[in-house]
Amino acid sequence: MDFFNTLLEVPTLNPNPGGRNTMMRRRRFIKAVGAGSIGALAAKSNLLAATEEKRSGIHVGCQRGGTGTSNLEFLARHGVFHMDGDAPKFIEGVGWDLDDSLAKREACEKYGISLDAYHLPLSSAGIDRVPLPNIMLGKSPERDREIEMIQQMIEVAGKTGVHLLLYNTTIHKVLRTGQTVDPARGNARYSTWDYEKAVQMGMDKKLTSAGEVSIDEVYERITYLLDRILPVAEEYKVKLGNHIADPPLPVGFGGITRWNSPDVFEGIKRFAKLYDSPSHGFNLCLGSAAEGLKDPKTEILDIIRWVGARDQIFNIHLRNIKGGWGHFQEVYPDNGDMDFLEIVRTLKEVGFQGMLMPDHVPKHDAPGAILEGRAFAFGYFNALIHAVESEG
Repeated sequence: MDFFNTLLEVPTLNPNPGGRNTMMRRRRFIKAVGAGSIGALAAKSNLLAATEEKRSGIHVGCQRGGTGTSNLEFLARHGVFHMDGDAPKFIEGVGWDLDDSLAKREACEKYGISLDAYHLPLSSAGIDRVPLPNIMLGKSPERDREIEMIQQMIEVAGKTGVHLLLYNTTIHKVLRTGQTVDPARGNARYSTWDYEKAVQMGMDKKLTSAGEVSIDEVYERITYLLDRILPVAEEYKVKLGNHIADPPLPVGFGGITRWNSPDVFEGIKRFAKLYDSPSHGFNLCLGSAAEGLKDPKTEILDIIRWVGARDQIFNIHLRNIKGGWGHFQEVYPDNGDMDFLEIVRTLKEVGFQGMLMPDHVPKHDAPGAILEGRAFAFGYFNALIHAVESEG
């Protein structure tokens, strides 16, 4: 079956109250994405094959800045030829705009950049700020409608050659208690977490709109989602990478027990074992994982080896920290407690093929602080990869 006919014939899977999947009629899908989109897909299907050769090996990636000309030129200048393009335009009540996804891919290709991933609208912003809150609130039937949109987004990604979608299953947002200034690095400011200070600030008592949610309830909501979207992801050969909740926290902090808390490694194992599917895995944020460890330098390698042996590392956020469980600072790649050279060696050892992305970078008061931080990380990561590849 050719590309055009495949586009028309593949069904969309949608949840109903009985938990079964139903087929969206062909004409409904065509109406949703537009007949022009289908023509464009047929005409531009060669783009899908053009980037497949770029997907092997470990390479530097980026998740910030979008697919506008200035950011693409910035990435190309710094040797970054793989990226997470954030997300196509959102169509209310439907999902992602197929035409916009095609436009993003075409824009990247002009600079030789492979559009490898998107972010689903399940972010780390917290339950009170995410666009689709009802999935992790566990509220039906609202979550069923949101899951139907996620299914459509997986289709759009797969049909435009984007085979990795990154997401979060968090209720609490990313939590920090302040910043630490480092005079030895030009007064760079490091985002900081101090559990004792957080308790003094009353953060452990502040509830979200979700109220109190047990770990088993969190996992029920996760499996409710994945039961309904993993079949679609498998159909379109799309991988779904869940991000480590940041930071790992004590049981019941703010009314919530995170899915990877209080023991981050045990949480990773529990999530990993939920499904035996090539589409089920991790956006393995090494900084967030290290935040839950007592000795990040050594313990993080055990996590990489365990998850890597299961072929569930889909993407790497490479962020260094000073500290660990209960207290840490997010620092530059070269001055944290983790040995990034040893990490890249271990990633190669387990056969990881994908992007190493800068995640949070230190800030400072000079103009262009964020871009400076990314540029430093890009060069550092490229050098690490080159060094490890040179070892044979």
